[in-house]
Amino acid sequence: MSIEPRKSSKKWRRKLHEVIYEADTPAGKTFDVILLIVIIISLILVMLESVPKLGERYEDEFIIAEWVITIFFSIEYVLRIISINKPTKYIFSFYGIIDFLSTIPLYLTFFFGGLNALIAVRSLRLLRVFRILKVTRYIGEAEKLSKAIRASAPKIAVFLFAVLVVSIIMGTLMYLVEGPESGFISIPVSIYWCIVTLTTVGFGDIAPVTPLGQFLATLIMIMGYGIIAVPTGIVSAEFTHGSKNNQADSSSEKATEYRHVNTQVCQNCLANKHQDDASFCHKCGYSLDVN
Repeated sequence: MSIEPRKSSKKWRRKLHEVIYEADTPAGKTFDVILLIVIIISLILVMLESVPKLGERYEDEFIIAEWVITIFFSIEYVLRIISINKPTKYIFSFYGIIDFLSTIPLYLTFFFGGLNALIAVRSLRLLRVFRILKVTRYIGEAEKLSKAIRASAPKIAVFLFAVLVVSIIMGTLMYLVEGPESGFISIPVSIYWCIVTLTTVGFGDIAPVTPLGQFLATLIMIMGYGIIAVPTGIVSAEFTHGSKNNQADSSSEKATEYRHVNTQVCQNCLANKHQDDASFCHKCGYSLDVN
């Protein structure tokens, strides 16, 4: 007699899991869209509440709206936990921690005041939009860019070291040429000015006044344009090189993998990136059938 309730409970949890975790199903997509809308509304309310006139005039309305949204997120968080077989997998996952941090700020106001602004951490939940837009199809390209950046790291590190040496030399020269009376009160301050000028930021808090100092500043500004372009060129070259190698070595199997990977999430271990026609989890072997 206890078998039927167990089956019913298991089926109910699977259906709940399908709605909350799956973006491939109509119900899952609808849930995610509603969730994103609520997150955006919550962020807008936090921003509006920070405006003094609006915050004072509509204080009660803001508080009520925040509590309604917080309760919604709290229920969603609990449902996410009970709809999977291993709750700790979700609780200590990246999204699980973000969901928890976006839920507790308003509750903490009972014990600590002035924490309402922490609700803005909910903006991190907008990362869930990737599941709705199915950007997993771009995983391959993102991985290429990541590899290009890693491959460029040693060259960029050497380049930045060279820029630092140039900044120290030019900063020291500017200190000797301009001196404290022009605002270059020390070598570290002069190096700071050089870096600001070299990166074309130009705060304008310090400026050379002597002809020689202005000439050196002009050289630094011109160098700045080239310095900005170098890291971009290094990464672009590595990316192009990696793309050519991938085109030469890529197989139809790998292309199919990125083309047909979906956002289905295993109820048991929360693994994703399953094939469209997969019936079992590729990580733990748990059934993906929700019927």
